[in-house]
Amino acid sequence: MVERAQTPPASEHSQPPCRPCRPCRPCQALALAETVAKAEYDWSRATDCRVLMKRHRESGECVAGQSA
Repeated sequence: MVERAQTPPASEHSQPPCRPCRPCRPCQALALAETVAKAEYDWSRATDCRVLMKRHRESGECVAGQSA
């Protein structure tokens, strides 16, 4: 009998919602939208949320981890 290595669940592949510390509001909204999309098995929308979150973080508008 041959044993195959198991792939970790998709949740382990997900990126954190934002930089370490507290995520900003847009990050929280996108993380929630991604979670809802996954719960509805809408993988395309979940991917869109991850792309938008990455763009948000790279735009310099993400204030997570910065003191207000």
